[in-house]
Amino acid sequence: MVEILPMALAMLLAQLTPGPNMMAVSSIALGQGRRDGILTASGVAFGVLIWAALCAFGIGALFAAYPQAITAMKLIGGGYLALLGGKALIGAFRAKAVGSDGGIPAGLKRRQAFRTGLFVVLTNPKAALMWIAVSLFIGSAGGSGLKYLTVGLLASLSALTIYCGYALLFSTGFAARAHGRFYRAIETAFGTLFGLLGARLLFEGAREIRG
Repeated sequence: MVEILPMALAMLLAQLTPGPNMMAVSSIALGQGRRDGILTASGVAFGVLIWAALCAFGIGALFAAYPQAITAMKLIGGGYLALLGGKALIGAFRAKAVGSDGGIPAGLKRRQAFRTGLFVVLTNPKAALMWIAVSLFIGSAGGSGLKYLTVGLLASLSALTIYCGYALLFSTGFAARAHGRFYRAIETAFGTLFGLLGARLLFEGAREIRG
């Protein structure tokens, strides 16, 4: 329990910090409504559980031993974020401002919302680095796979709570009206942010390969 509580608290604080997970949930909640936002948040929370299970089977130590895997994740994650950003920018100028199926990506179908949240968290190199830290911390204290899963369950529940909160916040009537009125500007902002995040990861990954 001594090892679990500080790691769970650190993850809670990390989840409260704006990043790709929050942006994905908020953009889909704005563009497609509460249900899709909650589905995206559920995908993020399930992804956290997957990371915990992978760490229980030693993937954290594998990443620590082979940092090239983190570089590959930066390229994959950066490419995915850039793709989301590009689709959002295209959708901002092609879709109608009112009653559109905008969101990130444009025209995202309801069944894809969960997968979007899941893929965003699984390709996030910061999530990988955080779980490496969890693995090293718990492993150095002689922790078992059960402790990894306990931390993962707590982190998943906090992620579900926090990101569902974002989904509810960004799917309110006020947010929906603002999105309908300023659709193009909001989607352009989300697309630009996703694009910048993706470009940064791609640049870091390419630099690590060259170095």
